[in-house]
Amino acid sequence: METIKISEQDIINAMCLYIAEKKQVQPQEVEIELMYDDDYGFSAESYVHDRKQVHITLNIIEALRFWLDTEMNVDPYAAGLELELDDEEGIIAFAKLSR
Repeated sequence: METIKISEQDIINAMCLYIAEKKQVQPQEVEIELMYDDDYGFSAESYVHDRKQVHITLNIIEALRFWLDTEMNVDPYAAGLELELDDEEGIIAFAKLSR
């Protein structure tokens, strides 16, 4: 079993690609802010053309699966994904790949 560490910037990139695909805009038109709250866990806000949308953990995982599939050429459903808050690196993810 291989584990891939996904940086905060890659999570943001994944969210940009995912939202751009859903909204049919260019990824450069999407802004993402990742957040963590002790009560609510992980979330993100996206901004497209001055419109804000809030995304829950499930949406972030879905975006990571999209990114694994389209950018990393990895079977997105063969990966167990886990988000983590790191003191130095911010919000990161680990993808455990079963091959």
